[in-house]
Amino acid sequence: MKLSELAEKTGTTLESGSSETDIASAAGLDIAGPGDVTFLANPKYTPQIKQTKASAIFLNEGVEVGRDDIAVLRAKDAYLAYTRALRVFHPERPVSPGVHLSAVIDPTAEVSPEAEIGANAVVGAGCKIAAGVKLFPNVTIYDGVSIGEGSVLHSGVTVRENCEIGRNCIIHNNSTIGCDGFGYAKDEEKRWLKTPQVGRVVLEDDVEIGANTAIDCASVGETRIKRGAKIDNLVQIGHSCTVDEDALICSQTGLAGSSVIGKRVILAGQVGIAGHLKVGDDAVITAKSATSHDIEPGKIISGIPGFDNKDWLRSTAAYRRLGEFAQRLKKLERKVFETKE
Repeated sequence: MKLSELAEKTGTTLESGSSETDIASAAGLDIAGPGDVTFLANPKYTPQIKQTKASAIFLNEGVEVGRDDIAVLRAKDAYLAYTRALRVFHPERPVSPGVHLSAVIDPTAEVSPEAEIGANAVVGAGCKIAAGVKLFPNVTIYDGVSIGEGSVLHSGVTVRENCEIGRNCIIHNNSTIGCDGFGYAKDEEKRWLKTPQVGRVVLEDDVEIGANTAIDCASVGETRIKRGAKIDNLVQIGHSCTVDEDALICSQTGLAGSSVIGKRVILAGQVGIAGHLKVGDDAVITAKSATSHDIEPGKIISGIPGFDNKDWLRSTAAYRRLGEFAQRLKKLERKVFETKE
């Protein structure tokens, strides 16, 4: 692909270099070679510009390359432009409509002839599988499930009864959508009696779910993941939770039942959210933090229990000096006792 064409497809401006330069792929600064386009988004990696062998680079406004032998594609967001370049060079494989001979499709299921159903996939009674859907081998779809156009379910995924998957969703290997919520009542003999879990899970359009993630159905009603939310591997979403639009939930995070996560919230890795809490729009909870109270919109929270990130940074700085403080306190105590004597 010519550099001028790549600039057009990525919404960038060719600032220097020949428009006829051939670009075949995209790669990071440290591994890019001739014929590759690379990018710089984090100033930490600026020194690598001098060593990169890439033919072209995406740069944000105000960032200079300092070399004459590499073409510059000027971008509002260099990482976004690089992502678009990767999508250009590595497009998704189109769906190959058809049903594998080993797949098991209930006679009452409605499967579009434009869907692709892989080997050993199972589709239950009353399901609706739309055009452009791809079920990889060994996907299991329980009764009454609907899956919208263009969604992709990778091998090992299970979607439980009556759940709804929207359009253009991606669910990665071995995730379970709609497993039973964790609900029990203690009986007269202090034994746990299972609460029936008769609700469902709804994934709206453009949701992506990582591998080995579990999203529990509600005991009644629904657990809902709203449009554009992205959920990483090894995440637990409890029963009756709501995750709002464009939220980002990173690996090993756990949401207890009935949590409400706002729009564009970021929950970094290993975050814990107690039940029945609300995290406001645009809030960020940093890695390994947990909260037992509601979080206001736009807040950045750290620690266990979580509190304002700036205060947490000051606290951790002080914590590292506790040994020093203890020694100073002992010295002051000795001086006080000596003065009294």
